[in-house]
Amino acid sequence: MLWIKSFHIIFVTSWFAGLFYLPRIYVNLAMAGESEIDRLLLMAGKLYRFMTPLGLLALVFGLWLWLGFGFKGGWLHAKLFLVLLLVVYHLYCGKILKQFREGRNSRSHVWYRWFNEFPVLMLTAIVILVVVKPF
Repeated sequence: MLWIKSFHIIFVTSWFAGLFYLPRIYVNLAMAGESEIDRLLLMAGKLYRFMTPLGLLALVFGLWLWLGFGFKGGWLHAKLFLVLLLVVYHLYCGKILKQFREGRNSRSHVWYRWFNEFPVLMLTAIVILVVVKPF
């Protein structure tokens, strides 16, 4: 089980790296001039395509852990709800990328700066739930 837990942590960490960086690219896209847009769209597209399987692997290894240890405690219910929110956030990042590609972005760089804070809050809450197990 320690191998499974290790791979879960590795893939969660890698997925979060993408969840932290992709919205930062969106901040730059919202401020970019014509000469920068293609390069930033290429970066965002490659990152999204790379981080999606990492997120799926994090979920697979998390599910494997759940099957191995069982579904116990309110903290785990709360954690799984937050993970679900992260999956929705990830998919919404894909929708935003599509809007940028189609030239339909209507939000400012300030909005994306705030949008970028969501995974930080989720990571903080999830780590506290897993380590402290408050309920």
